[in-house]
Amino acid sequence: DQGRDMRIFVNDDHQGHDVQGELHNGTLVRSFECPERLQIIRDSLSAQGFAFEAPSHHADIELLARVHSRDYLDFLQTAWSRWQAEHPGTNDALGFCWPAHGLRKRALPPSHIDAAMGYYSFCVDTGVNAGTWAAAKAGADCAYSAAMALEASRQSFALTRPPGHHAHTDMYGGYCFLNNAAVAAQALLEQGAKRVAILDVDYHHGNGTQAIFYDRADVLTISLHADPDVEFPYFLGFTDEVGEGAGEGFNLNLPMPFGTDFTSWSQALEIALARVADYSPDALVVPLGVDSYFDDPISNFVLQSQDFVAMGQRLAAVGLPTLVTMEGGYATGALGQNVVNFIQGLTGR
Repeated sequence: DQGRDMRIFVNDDHQGHDVQGELHNGTLVRSFECPERLQIIRDSLSAQGFAFEAPSHHADIELLARVHSRDYLDFLQTAWSRWQAEHPGTNDALGFCWPAHGLRKRALPPSHIDAAMGYYSFCVDTGVNAGTWAAAKAGADCAYSAAMALEASRQSFALTRPPGHHAHTDMYGGYCFLNNAAVAAQALLEQGAKRVAILDVDYHHGNGTQAIFYDRADVLTISLHADPDVEFPYFLGFTDEVGEGAGEGFNLNLPMPFGTDFTSWSQALEIALARVADYSPDALVVPLGVDSYFDDPISNFVLQSQDFVAMGQRLAAVGLPTLVTMEGGYATGALGQNVVNFIQGLTGR
């Protein structure tokens, strides 16, 4: 039975987060991160016999506040109502002014919603609407449930959107609001794990996850991603970022150039897995993006569909309890097959 070796928690509230547009290369387009993504993945997994569960555990604010700041959580819960009060009848809430170089980022959050949207975000690709908080919170519930499921199962999957790995302690962006992988790792520690490794295989750097755990030694963060010198998120993800304070030596970035194929990507993976083995964690969290696929509309690696089978098989061979969080992947025609291939490789199906 599929359900015994891979428990999949699905976020039915995700559909409420359906923003109208994002700026892409200077043009307002429909967001690449759309509700169809999750339905495509769910349908594809269902066709292979995988079963789904609603979240069995709910991440309370106390758990979320060990990953995100309380003022940021307060902001996320009230942003839409505050925006509507100031801009009634508009579609999406979007920031347009940020405390960049030479501007003062005040110690206290700004009272005006237009300023708050910039204060708590780092890019203009991520809109907020009436269903955003409920969708993000249910995603964190999926991640928490997946963590709790590892007590009895070797593998679990938080199948959710919006994604999470770009969300910082107190900033959203890159389509992400709550950091599901970080919530899962924190929950695993609180249920008895001494060390957790997060191995991010999304095409884009997991900047939020890195930032959350940058000064901690109980979570090893590793990211395989496109070179941030030429790719989003641009300002984190370089090789000299190794952690600081107690976390020094517990962050590893493996950036790669445009056009990277699976042979080269796999070489980086082996470096990552050697570091995981040295760390000897009790569990592995894998933020899964399949946007390294050659036809992804906002990415520039050239992995093929079958490569995701091999990726899953290689991670299974590590032999650790493994929790997967759904992150990127925007080539909707191949999205379902790419995720199925990874999960089948991971589960041995």
